[in-house]
Amino acid sequence: MKKVIVVGAGIVGAATAYELVRIGMKVVLIDEHVDGRATSAAAGIICPWITKRRNKAWYELAKSGAAYYEQLINYLADDGEKEIGYEKVGALKLHTERERLDELENIAYERRETAPQMGEISILNKEETSEKFPFLNDIYYSLFIEGAARVDGRALRKSLIQACLKRGATYIKGKAQLIMSRSDIDGVKVNGEEIFADMTVAANGVWMPELLLPLGLKLSILAQKGEIIHLQTETVNTSSLPVIMPPNNQYLLSFDGGRIVIGATHENRSDFQSKVTAGGVHYILDQALQIAPLLAGCAITEMRVGFRPFTFNHLPVFGTVPLFDRLLIANGLGASGLTTGPFIGKQLAKMINGEKPDLPVDDYKVEQILKS
Repeated sequence: MKKVIVVGAGIVGAATAYELVRIGMKVVLIDEHVDGRATSAAAGIICPWITKRRNKAWYELAKSGAAYYEQLINYLADDGEKEIGYEKVGALKLHTERERLDELENIAYERRETAPQMGEISILNKEETSEKFPFLNDIYYSLFIEGAARVDGRALRKSLIQACLKRGATYIKGKAQLIMSRSDIDGVKVNGEEIFADMTVAANGVWMPELLLPLGLKLSILAQKGEIIHLQTETVNTSSLPVIMPPNNQYLLSFDGGRIVIGATHENRSDFQSKVTAGGVHYILDQALQIAPLLAGCAITEMRVGFRPFTFNHLPVFGTVPLFDRLLIANGLGASGLTTGPFIGKQLAKMINGEKPDLPVDDYKVEQILKS
């Protein structure tokens, strides 16, 4: 039985650990529990199909990630996990000019050929749009994508870790340091204990540069701080409200029990200060209330902060680290972490198990973020 250490229990690390225990490997999952983990703050939108991004490698990864969720949710349900945090509720892409949605509708129909999980696609008038999400300003038309989903990152991560433990994984809270022999990585040292393994996976996001620096490796990873706000309504049943994708870079999505999440800020930071700021709150509320002014009467119940890791070209990387055959990493998922993370975890597990990944790994090779 192969033994694998996974450093970092965000969405990628937890998913990797889960995929590994599912195929019978011995897994030690280690997490430092630092404030600002992206997954714990995130509320994800699974709707990559109408993006205008020209990076084909990113789209293939995101499309595959969205498609994989149904299988993953079934796996977790079979392991007795019920509060997974994933629900298909559809999405509304908003615009004040109906004609601007025609191009997106064409893109959506074209992409549905290889992504049938998109389901129904239709342009809604102002009244139909407001009916689907009653807090909205009544100026918007929308493109409706039936197969889009919402994800509570904190709930999904918890389910993945619980399922790992049920299958025999070990979970350790602590800061890991890599143990290097003359030629490769032998394991980690955590809480004063040395743990050895056949393979090690690093998936600790914006904190990875510190982990790999003793190896002489410098990573080009940008940390982007995101603040988000949780609201509470007592007047509307939020359990099946669609995800809202406005014309700007904000989002609104709802969960059971009257909870509505609005966000987010996009602050390039290097100090990892996880405090909520007055400027961040002002920015989010200002943007959200222009889109959905009827949210003004909701209570603010929670603020979350997370640091998203980005690469220079916004393309995630994963795979084996050059010169270290027993060390794999995944990083740079950015704002698409909840869409791509579980699928990347599956690819890492396949690579460790000697299987062929589902996508050409050269498109996402680790060398892209290594500084010379």
